[in-house]
Amino acid sequence: MVRQQALIEHQQALSECRLCPKMIPPVILGPPVVAKILLVGQAPGIREGELARPFAWTAGKTLFKWLQTIGMDEVSVRQQVYISAVCRCFPGKKPKGGDRVPDKTEIAHCAQWLNREIELLQPVLIIPVGKLAIQQFLSLSKLVEVIGQQFRQDINGVATVIIPLPHPSGASTWHQMAPGKTLLKQALSLIQQQPAWQKLVSDIA
Repeated sequence: MVRQQALIEHQQALSECRLCPKMIPPVILGPPVVAKILLVGQAPGIREGELARPFAWTAGKTLFKWLQTIGMDEVSVRQQVYISAVCRCFPGKKPKGGDRVPDKTEIAHCAQWLNREIELLQPVLIIPVGKLAIQQFLSLSKLVEVIGQQFRQDINGVATVIIPLPHPSGASTWHQMAPGKTLLKQALSLIQQQPAWQKLVSDIA
């Protein structure tokens, strides 16, 4: 209960954050789930603001379809996994189309919130989704260097497994073609084998 209350208070403070003038509120948050699995996205899109939840539109549908193949549907994931992100507000659109990538200052501002969630939750499994999210935990220049693999890090004294996923954006074909398609399948298989994931799947069975 102490951790739950701390998480609720954390989210209340986060929802009021307006440190980044170019970011477009509201702050997008998932439920304050006290979970051992942390899923980290990049930044919300324009639809997430309307629907007031992370991964609410096309990319989310693809992501949850992937996760359903290893035992948990969207409702279960939202109830059992803490969903975070590198940045929590919509960055806005680029002049020539597509969403703007958050800048280093915006990422740094939001890092305090993500770090606090890691401190509170002490996750044993972190699933960063997309290159921007992956880069907060691992060094990489290309997705093929990390997708389909698992990495172990000691985070706040907790032995944590990090298993990256590609971004499920409809604008990207990386996960639909070789070698991305095969590497995605390997990554999902690695998540499925994690004891923390298996426990959640068995709990909802």
